[in-house]
Amino acid sequence: MGEDRNAARMNAGPSHAALEPSHAALEPSDPLEETWRTVDQVFSEPLQRPAPPATTVTEATPPSPPPSDGTAPHIPVLGVPRHSGPKPPLYPAEPRRIPAVRRDPTAALIPDIVVDGAAYGSLTVRAASVRGDSHRYQSEPRQDSLALTRIGEPGRDELLLLAVADGVGSAARSHVGSQEACRLAALHLDAASAELTEALRAGDQGRFASLVETQMQRVGTLLTHHAHERGDDPAAYATTLRCLLVPQDPEIRTRGFLAVGDGGTALLRAAEWHLALTDPEQGDDGMIDTRTAALPHDHGVRARLLGPALPGDVLVLCTDGLSAPLAGDGGMRDFLRSAWGSGTAPAPADFLWQLQYRVKSYDDDRTAVVLWEGTP
Repeated sequence: MGEDRNAARMNAGPSHAALEPSHAALEPSDPLEETWRTVDQVFSEPLQRPAPPATTVTEATPPSPPPSDGTAPHIPVLGVPRHSGPKPPLYPAEPRRIPAVRRDPTAALIPDIVVDGAAYGSLTVRAASVRGDSHRYQSEPRQDSLALTRIGEPGRDELLLLAVADGVGSAARSHVGSQEACRLAALHLDAASAELTEALRAGDQGRFASLVETQMQRVGTLLTHHAHERGDDPAAYATTLRCLLVPQDPEIRTRGFLAVGDGGTALLRAAEWHLALTDPEQGDDGMIDTRTAALPHDHGVRARLLGPALPGDVLVLCTDGLSAPLAGDGGMRDFLRSAWGSGTAPAPADFLWQLQYRVKSYDDDRTAVVLWEGTP
């Protein structure tokens, strides 16, 4: 989330999505009752081999044999990302300056680009986070973070956790805060995963909201504690957080959404974009006025159940580095509709290239985790 926010017009079809959200009834949480647990303690269960995904994935083309005349084989390349309008933005479309270790080791060791993916049953996920043009130019770190993992007991009660976090641009250590928020969210949502799964199975909006409110208060408390341990002001770790919980049980067609702060959640269904899926409180400029909502001090969680999910749906969870240009630029909507709405999930490298579609004046970090719903 850069300090300079860009206006975006909501001009993308229906103002409401077919996945209808419900309003959350948030309840106060219990006090923090548990201390820090390591990732090894939480994720110590043996992995299970998933079934092949129903959603098709782009297959890599087998390499061609070298030409018999000794000339070099043709190597296909994607090249620089596409852009909207007749001319590309002025910033180079590639990593340039990087932070220095002596200035800030935590910033210097954050990759410019992260790409990830997974497939479980009929679900296919692609995820990527890219440092914004302005941060590249100023030798600043990527402040966005993402998480893609499994929580809960392996089997039908297990959940896929998709998360994105957007460090507040004016907060000096928000690049650390966004990473910590994703990590702590995974640990504490895992602790409540059995109850969360039951709430999703029953379609219990109030129970789901109460559970995630409790866990997000714990995330905020621990994020504050970690800042104090390092001698930092907790406000310097300010970050948004946006999560989607997807049951592995194919009979459960409800998805659980929660968010602290701004960002975007969009649905691509039957070649139509629905951009106000979880954030109907849009202003006239297409932006959401939630700039002051951020962990660790703000624990106010918006929690909603989404569903039913249909085969062929594409659900996009993103920071405002994507949601703002997606709302404001028709060229980007058309490009990503073609790239992501064909029924075939792109290969991870292709997804990364597609996500970097460039629009002038939008130079913030860009992070998205995208879910393709296959046939159960």
